[in-house]
Amino acid sequence: MAKKVNVICIKWGTAYDAEYVNKLSNMIKRNTSYEIDFFCFTDDTKGLNEDIITKPLPVLDTIKEYQTKYAYRKEAALCDDTLGDLTDQRVFFFDLDVVVISNLDEFFDFPQDDKFYIINDWNTKGDTVGQASCYSWQVGTLGYIKKYFEENPKQIVDKFFTASQEYLSSKVIEKYGKLNFWPDSWFCSFRFHCLPKFGPLRHFIEPKIPSDRKGLKFIVFHGTPNPREAIKGIWDLKSNDKKWKRLYKVCKPTTWIEKFWY
Repeated sequence: MAKKVNVICIKWGTAYDAEYVNKLSNMIKRNTSYEIDFFCFTDDTKGLNEDIITKPLPVLDTIKEYQTKYAYRKEAALCDDTLGDLTDQRVFFFDLDVVVISNLDEFFDFPQDDKFYIINDWNTKGDTVGQASCYSWQVGTLGYIKKYFEENPKQIVDKFFTASQEYLSSKVIEKYGKLNFWPDSWFCSFRFHCLPKFGPLRHFIEPKIPSDRKGLKFIVFHGTPNPREAIKGIWDLKSNDKKWKRLYKVCKPTTWIEKFWY
């Protein structure tokens, strides 16, 4: 009998629709021999696959201003010690813009204890920040992170602003002394590793899967472009972006993503 694994995600607002949840569930389930219980914490269940287990959004017990502030609903509220009635069970969290490209049995085998695991952030030196597109923990071990945010929301937002993954990382390090990372070769960033490094070349060269990451399992589409945009070759520039940023904020249509993202 296949071992059961708990995979969770969170969806609120309009940035990502049900298609992202359904495709994430499909990708994970078809790329492992494990039996998957796939949970979506959401305020809108419309359009979700019937085999997805839906749960209400986790609540931050603080004033309304901070209940949905930035991404703390994810990095703080999901730390609830009774999350989804999964206390004492390991969960694997994924952002909705992660694309699975190979078998995940080795990934689900990796945690051998009750430790917290996360991606080593590509933008930070010194192993002090985890990239929170994928992390895993045993429900019941991180409740102090949610509690501290609820007691000190203004202090935390003033310090970390939108960098909620830095808050999560700092609290794990504060208690356990370090972060435990997945093997670097399992994850890559679409923006940092698939796009040509020299910005102007992005006008002419299609992004590629990096060849130097043996056993690559996930491509992470943090920020812009997301998978749907990358397939179409869209980079949604902000109104306040400087004109010179158009030199590198560009992406050729990347149709190979469709081979995996379905």
